[in-house]
This record gives sequence, C-alpha cells and structure tokens, in this order.
Amino acid sequence: MSAASGSVSPAHVVVIGMGGTRSLGCLVVFADEICAAYRIRKTHTTSGSTFQSANAAPLGYLVEGHPHILNRPPERPPRPALGTDTPAEIRVGLVTATLGDDGQLLHGLADHLDGLVVAAFGVGHVPTAWVTPLQHLAARIPVVLASRTGSGPVLARTYAFPGSERDLLDRGLIRAGFLDPLKARILLHRLLTAGADTTTIATTFRTASGYGAPAGTVDDRPAPTIATR
Repeated sequence: MSAASGSVSPAHVVVIGMGGTRSLGCLVVFADEICAAYRIRKTHTTSGSTFQSANAAPLGYLVEGHPHILNRPPERPPRPALGTDTPAEIRVGLVTATLGDDGQLLHGLADHLDGLVVAAFGVGHVPTAWVTPLQHLAARIPVVLASRTGSGPVLARTYAFPGSERDLLDRGLIRAGFLDPLKARILLHRLLTAGADTTTIATTFRTASGYGAPAGTVDDRPAPTIATR
C-alpha cells in the first residue's frame, strides 16, 4: 500500500513477488516499507505509520517501483512436521496480568480451554497469586508465557523469585520468545489444531519468532540469576 495513494497497487505486489524476495517468506508492504509478516504489528488506530516491525527494522524499501532489501532475517530452522487433522473446536485463551489480580479467574480454565497464553509483566512476570494456578494449568494444557509489552523477549534465567520468568518456566510454562501475546495465541491455536504435543509446541515456540537461538547455542549458556526484584 502506498502512503500517498492510500490504495493497494497490484503492480507493487508483482514487483515484490518477482524481486528476489521469495526466500523471505510472507511479506507486508505498506508505505513503501517491506516488512516480514511475522514481525509486523499494528501500533496505532488511525496513524498512516501504524504498521511497525517490533524488535527489528523493515527488511527493505520499495523505491521507484523496485524492492531494495537492506537486511535479511536470520535463517529460520525447519519447524516440526504437523498433522492435518482438525478437531471440531479448539479453544485457546489469553489472560493479561494486571496489578492486584488475585488469579481467581484462572481456576478451572483447563476444563474449558485447550491452551492458554499469558500476557505477563515485562520480561515474563506475574503476580504471586497466579503461580500455583498456572502450574496446575500447565500440567493439563499448554500454557505459553508472553510479554504484554508487545516487543522484546520473554527472558529465561535472569529472575528467580516466585512468579518470575525462571520460576514459571520451571513450573512447565512455555516461553514465547519475541512473539507478542496475540501472535503467540495464533501459533498455539495452529499447533493444537494440527494435533501437536507439548514437546512439539515448546520446540516450535523456541524458534518460531525468527530471533531466538536454536537449541545448543545462546539459549543454552548459563546466565546470572537475580533472586529479588
């Protein structure tokens, strides 16, 4: 879409598709910026610059009708093969951590949901009252830990107090990495629909954002632990 005309140009779509960008996956072109679809998000209700690539710059720009790719995302490891059987109905919930929430609404969710995404504070923290209910949920359904901030990663081993990211991951929650809660929910729903088990879901989330390191690299290095806030 061109910011000047406010309409989609089919010519631009063809140029992007034939301009050496096929290996980049699904792209979004808006206001002459070329962005990876899995990174982009809407950040304003009315602004012409609403679509932004969280955690990264655009891949390139459309200049005088031609795509110019300035940076390429890291190669994304192959995702596990998934089945095609679709259950009649998959329910994936999304809960957002807020100050003063006692976690009462979390009780019993496993009886009504097939999966849950938690939009946590900052790098992946929740109120202490949420800890036990989330642990019980994670024992029954996949629970993905994302950040409500919308950009930046959920950490893994920096804080260790009850309700911290390390504590929650040790209790069975799955780290969303750089995926925001809404994108994490879409991915979790897709995986559950395809019949993926918890191990496959965790493996897919570890690499799905395109930023996280595959197993055996940075994510496996020891990190300092901060036990207090």
